[in-house]
Amino acid sequence: MANRRQVVRTLLDRHGETYAQEAGIRLKDTPMPLYQLLVLSTLLSARIRASTAVDAARELFKAGYRTPQAMRDATWRQRVDALGRGHYRRYDERTATMLGDGATLVLDRWHGDLRRLRDEAGGREGVTALLEEVPGIGPTGAAIFCREVQGVWSELAPYVDGKTAQGANRLGLPKTPGRLAGYVAPAQLPELVAGCVRAALSKDVTDDVLRAA
Repeated sequence: MANRRQVVRTLLDRHGETYAQEAGIRLKDTPMPLYQLLVLSTLLSARIRASTAVDAARELFKAGYRTPQAMRDATWRQRVDALGRGHYRRYDERTATMLGDGATLVLDRWHGDLRRLRDEAGGREGVTALLEEVPGIGPTGAAIFCREVQGVWSELAPYVDGKTAQGANRLGLPKTPGRLAGYVAPAQLPELVAGCVRAALSKDVTDDVLRAA
């Protein structure tokens, strides 16, 4: 088995891009990128290729739907068309409805600012519970959001869900949050978690990292 620290370095170098980064989201603790991450998490929740969900998110943002106000103001057909340009066709009509309903909830309940959700939640379990109240966000979507946002919402870190632990195990890395997080600086934890998720989803990623390490 390769040295664990070398495995981590290789994983970060080759497969450590977060889904937010891939979708062009410059994640920080401000309303617009946090909302964009919520949209991306909604898209990634469906049984569809992650790359397709990322492409669809890019098309939505390119169309200007980067805030809950803009998403709500868009017509259902405009949202469907943007999803279609990202080839998110199997779930496009249902997802267009959920995105509109979700934007309305974010505006009405948290005034368009998901930091208010965090403050209302009062902790990690509360955050996931409130996220699951958003249309289209179930346990999977809440986990995706928390995995990616922990770099800017440090109170959630270290956040390691079952999919992350599965990938870590494949790579010979520790599965417990504290031990896994110990291999990187806090700012890199989302990238490490993203790499582990990719390893869980693809044997090719696991094999590539272990060969290169």
